[in-house]
Amino acid sequence: MSRIGKMRIAVPAGVTVELKPGTVTVKGPKGTLCRDIADRNIEVKADGGFISVERKSESKDTKSKHGLYRQLINNMVTGVVTPFTKSLIIMGVGYKAAMNGDKLVMNIGYSHPVNYTAPEGITLACPDPTTVTVSGIDKELVGQTAATIKSKRPVEPYHNYGLHYSDEVLVKKEGKTAGK
Repeated sequence: MSRIGKMRIAVPAGVTVELKPGTVTVKGPKGTLCRDIADRNIEVKADGGFISVERKSESKDTKSKHGLYRQLINNMVTGVVTPFTKSLIIMGVGYKAAMNGDKLVMNIGYSHPVNYTAPEGITLACPDPTTVTVSGIDKELVGQTAATIKSKRPVEPYHNYGLHYSDEVLVKKEGKTAGK
């Protein structure tokens, strides 16, 4: 049995979970999230203040998705109560970012500023010129948005110029050395 899949999910006060065949909808104070359960051998049950995810068959494919769906539903329950946040750091001489209305405008070493508009459900913020904060209730969408912004200027290995996550460890390569 999956160690992750067999754990029950506690539903906090103020969160409602609606289960339909093949669909889970979670409503909370921050918003509503909905997910389709593609595998018909995975069954989601609500009992009391808990949600449990069970599998009907022991096939390899179903076993592999058991823990996945449990964690996706857990992220939904967590996200509608406290939004997920990812922080990006901008490093480089003259590199900076600012919010212009709902657009993120980044000067990151190109001849033109790079504009990025956040998808629906995502909030972008620039607490200072070298930090970009991505937040929202959908963990997948927050991670994808942060990765898309990060891909606008990947980290250069010799000077570490570019965009990286705040908790990412950067390894700086050694440059060329003079002759012996």
